[in-house]
Amino acid sequence: MIPADDPVRLLSAFVEGMELSDLYQTYGKIKKNRATPRQLFKIMVYASMNRIYSSRDIETACHRDINFMYLLEGKPVPDHATFARFLSLHFAQCSKKTLAELSQLLYSLGEISGKTIFIDGTKIESAANKYTFIWKKAVTKHQARLFDKILLLVKECEELYGWRIVHHRKVSLHTLKRLRKKLYRLKREEGIVFVHGRGHRKTHLQRSLETLESYIEKLKEYDQKLHICGERNSYSKTDTDATFMRMKEDAMMNGQLKPAYNLQHGVDSEYVTWLDISPRPTDTRTLIPFLKDMGAYLPFKYQEIVADAGYESEENYLFLEGNDQLAYIKPQNYEISKTRKYRQDIGRMENMEYDEGADCYHCKNGQVLTKQYEKHEKTASGYRRTVTVYRCSNCHGCPFKTKCIKGNHCKTPMEDRQKVLYVSKKMKEKRQETLKRITSEYGTQLRMNRSIQAEGSFADIKEDMGFRRYLYRGKENVTAQSILLAIGYNMKKLHHKIQSGRIGQHLFPLKKSR
Repeated sequence: MIPADDPVRLLSAFVEGMELSDLYQTYGKIKKNRATPRQLFKIMVYASMNRIYSSRDIETACHRDINFMYLLEGKPVPDHATFARFLSLHFAQCSKKTLAELSQLLYSLGEISGKTIFIDGTKIESAANKYTFIWKKAVTKHQARLFDKILLLVKECEELYGWRIVHHRKVSLHTLKRLRKKLYRLKREEGIVFVHGRGHRKTHLQRSLETLESYIEKLKEYDQKLHICGERNSYSKTDTDATFMRMKEDAMMNGQLKPAYNLQHGVDSEYVTWLDISPRPTDTRTLIPFLKDMGAYLPFKYQEIVADAGYESEENYLFLEGNDQLAYIKPQNYEISKTRKYRQDIGRMENMEYDEGADCYHCKNGQVLTKQYEKHEKTASGYRRTVTVYRCSNCHGCPFKTKCIKGNHCKTPMEDRQKVLYVSKKMKEKRQETLKRITSEYGTQLRMNRSIQAEGSFADIKEDMGFRRYLYRGKENVTAQSILLAIGYNMKKLHHKIQSGRIGQHLFPLKKSR
């Protein structure tokens, strides 16, 4: 009853060719006459291929759909809890190893090149509630206010009992615990009985202890929140791994932030060969962790890394160079540099004449911007870069001054200001190299394929497969669900390439202009 060219037959045959030893190791015992881990894996992938993500809907499909019955091979239908446990307790432990095994199998079949990978990212909403945000900035502010109250309390206790506890106005949780210990010892020595309820007057010692206990609990709460935040600016109470990000899908159309994950796809020959989940809302600092993670699992190494302008940074360029990989990353100013306004902006470094021998710039008025000094900056990721500062010796009376010097944030009047350039020579050098690379015919073909393949994978998952929100919480479970989606996407892509006779095609060719 199932056609010979149905995708379910391809999926079943392909998964039979995988070992899945890591998945089987997550089980202590496999019951007889029950669906095996391999069959559960097939069903979960096939459900993703058919826009079915709820475990209850998957159970219903196994009762009604002949294709799901085909994958079960006559075994009893598992209940919805079995499918949920399969993903969260078993597949989540080995999801990346399973994706690596699938990519290795595609590589051995010649379906992926193993040479060029196209990287892009998108944000997908978490299963967390919308208004459960914790902001790092707010917690830090409240913690500072709490420390002020703690200092007043400690000072009061020192005056009342003649103790010396705080030195140089430095208070920690350990200091508060020592104070609490002293207060309880004083209570025992003096035989003070604490009272509660109406009609009773509390002693100074009881009030101090109760206030101190509340401060200690609050300080522990703030420390825990800051620990969960880590380097992030926010997280959700109901999914602590999710970060609040600005989403394109905004129900109220007022720029709300939603708890989400930044999903990174690495696509080769239209197949998702690797993916990673990042808590960062921007793509710049996701490239290096993505490549390190991929290198730890995949047995082959990609030589060409193709990404859009969101991944450009000096740190990324140097990492790829040190890893013997070629960067095909579009510069951030690539599109705007084509405009007339950009080319006619005389204040930009790119539009000034540079004298390499004298290491200076010449502006439109003929003045020389000489090197003043070098300063060392540290980025948010800890990378240290060197920036060279150039300054014009004489901008007085220049007719182009208002066009050359921009910005009104400086308190110095315009007539007293001098033109200053901040140049990272290493970044300038790497940008010129990659610009030459991406504007070649081969680089143009790679950029075209990135927009088709990497962005196309997200279009298929979000629109064709109808996936816009995770159903599980926690980074491990979210990664597992993303990998099930990617494997389902790969199976659909393999089936389509077989049907259209495009097996073994890695790149789309450039269209020849007439």
